[in-house]
Amino acid sequence: MDGTSGTIVLVDRSGKALTAGLMYDDSRAVAESRFVNEAGAALWASLGYRMQPSWALPKLLWLLRANPDLIPSARLAHQTDFINLRLAGHQVASDSSNSLKTGFDLIRETWPQEVLDTLGIPDHIMPAVVRPGTQIGTVCREAATMTGIPAGTPIIAGMTDGCAAQIAAGALEVGSWNSVLGTTLVLKGVTADLIRDPAGVVYSHRSPDGNWLPGGASSTGAGILTRRFPERDLDVLDAQAANHEPATVIAYPLVSRGERFPFIAPDAEGFVLGAPAGEIDLYAALLQGVAFVERLCFDSLDMLGAPIGGDLTFTGGATRSRYWCQLRSDILGRPVRLPENAEPALGMAVLAAASSQARNAAGRSVCDVAREMIRIREVVSPRPDRVARFHEPYLRLVEELARRGWIQPALREHAERRTK
Repeated sequence: MDGTSGTIVLVDRSGKALTAGLMYDDSRAVAESRFVNEAGAALWASLGYRMQPSWALPKLLWLLRANPDLIPSARLAHQTDFINLRLAGHQVASDSSNSLKTGFDLIRETWPQEVLDTLGIPDHIMPAVVRPGTQIGTVCREAATMTGIPAGTPIIAGMTDGCAAQIAAGALEVGSWNSVLGTTLVLKGVTADLIRDPAGVVYSHRSPDGNWLPGGASSTGAGILTRRFPERDLDVLDAQAANHEPATVIAYPLVSRGERFPFIAPDAEGFVLGAPAGEIDLYAALLQGVAFVERLCFDSLDMLGAPIGGDLTFTGGATRSRYWCQLRSDILGRPVRLPENAEPALGMAVLAAASSQARNAAGRSVCDVAREMIRIREVVSPRPDRVARFHEPYLRLVEELARRGWIQPALREHAERRTK
């Protein structure tokens, strides 16, 4: 099972929901996040991140403060736990991928008891945790009747949707990256060592193969197109945008207020520098602006010491636009792979297959299984005559972000050096 990271609910011992679920993008726990960051400062620093209001641990604390009468009987359930519990018919362990944002220590593979004690969170509320790919139960008869899944089918601990999509993209070798462009932009890669980001922008999951999976999620993305150009034929607009490379204006296309990656700026708002020469010029600027942010994400990762030179795979709804894929390849200046099927469900099928083979003593890794199950339908290479023309507008956007105080001078300078 995969699901959005940070979506939680409180349940009783039988698995019945005691509260409404809090979704992955719910940021109400602002005060709680400050308390959590103070209480676990040393631990979060060792893990290379800071807790954000939308993360699960601050929201858990918010739920407990809002419902103190539930504390004696309540248990935490990530949304995947909530579903797995019903499939199994009893309480099951959570996975370490979904538990990351709840404060699980991925280095020591345990709940940070001292931090939880400081926060006043009782032991019984936190679930047992296992590594992704571990069998946590089997489908019970009642669930089999409801779903049609045969009783006794193994239930394997899964991962978050972003990690599932990364597996489905085949981005599992050190230095490889998966860029998921849907409503928003998400980057996830593979490193041998844990990347620690002092700003807390980049955080790392743990791969079932033992490597680290750093990444981050931007608030820019394709969602800006449906907002600015509702019910329009985007294929037609793509064809017209090809005549505006680069656009006459610079766009920072935030889908919603606030940015999370490649920098944290809760009050950031999207902007357009200059007056566009018509709607197609604006449309082209939005496409290019998302790609510029994607490029800045890679510049930021490179500055942190993450290896970024491996295979790059594009997934997400935006890959339906062949033109946008080409444009992004041009702006990044590197070839990209487009898989035949990058649904997160495929990633979980790969994980389940690897887990099954491990139980049969085959000893094959998730990476090995992914090579057999994942197909690349196309490789898009940058057009040599287009790469350099986007350098100047990219640096103009970077300069404007620095002028507004949203990125640090070090990142601006690093972006400039990598452009030369």
